[in-house]
Amino acid sequence: MPADHTPVDGPFRIHVEATPAGATLDMSHYLTAVLLNLAAAADEDGEGLLADLQHLAGLARQAVAQGPDSHAAHERDERMADLLAEVANEARVPVYGGQVLRLADALRAAGAPRSIPTQRQDGEAA
Repeated sequence: MPADHTPVDGPFRIHVEATPAGATLDMSHYLTAVLLNLAAAADEDGEGLLADLQHLAGLARQAVAQGPDSHAAHERDERMADLLAEVANEARVPVYGGQVLRLADALRAAGAPRSIPTQRQDGEAA
């Protein structure tokens, strides 16, 4: 797979790069849109957004202390889902048409077994 492989070019670009252990997905185009939506929400009601984020942080701390089935964990998850719906299309990245197959092919190629060069012993030819 080429070093620069972007099988999804819209509405949000997804870049796939093979790594020794698998692959990385570069979702920076989507995350930029999310951060711009957060910035717009802050511009509209900065104090309200800050209060919501601080409340989420408090719920996250409580959920860690109280456990995954606590009231705090459930409320954190609910509030996070609301925020994601507002600024991140519920955290869903659309992939359309032939891009679905290109993404699958890029991931398949990144996940394919690769030979690992062995170390040469002293004196062996390259």
